[in-house]
Amino acid sequence: MARRPLEDAYPEIQFQPKTHNWYARLRRLPAECVHLEYAHAWMASFNPDRIYLRGAEVRRPGQRRPARPEVSLCRECLLQAAEPELAGYAGRVVAFEPAPDGLTQYCFVAGEDFPEAGLRPEIAAALDARLQAVGTGPEAACEKCGHQASWLWLSFEEAGLLDEAASITGSRGRRFCARHGAQWLCDSFRRIHDANLLYLNLPYGDSGAYLWI
Repeated sequence: MARRPLEDAYPEIQFQPKTHNWYARLRRLPAECVHLEYAHAWMASFNPDRIYLRGAEVRRPGQRRPARPEVSLCRECLLQAAEPELAGYAGRVVAFEPAPDGLTQYCFVAGEDFPEAGLRPEIAAALDARLQAVGTGPEAACEKCGHQASWLWLSFEEAGLLDEAASITGSRGRRFCARHGAQWLCDSFRRIHDANLLYLNLPYGDSGAYLWI
């Protein structure tokens, strides 16, 4: 599968030369930002354009091609790369606040992929219902700016157990426009002191949910 050159895919990020030389590429190791040479408390494998459902990669219409390569980033480099695209996503999002401890994956799954991702029917139905309601009714406005809401944020306290349909359905949540939803998500990462994220992708499709593992 074709990959965009590293410098073209992430022009705003500096990478350690030794992590993207010919030997690293031969071993298919992800390039690392320069900060990971001395800071290891927070690291994320950022794979913005690849979708994994139950461990298998799938391709979907509208995915960015050629895909950007997987990279290993510190928290600030990750947020620098991800926040503008999160803010520019035009679809609806239900985002679960990442677990404060032991977070290993934070993945976006489009609504049409809920069954293939292994979500139980009642969980998928609860998520679908919340997605359909985002930006409608008496709470349609972003609580930060008053613009049309497209993100529903469910806190860890409200819906920390992702396998309980009742908590998904019954949680009030917070509603944001894309810009403030992206900002809120990035701020939640800043509140996590230590993390080793093995997979983080970016939204695709018309709507979906950010789920943590």
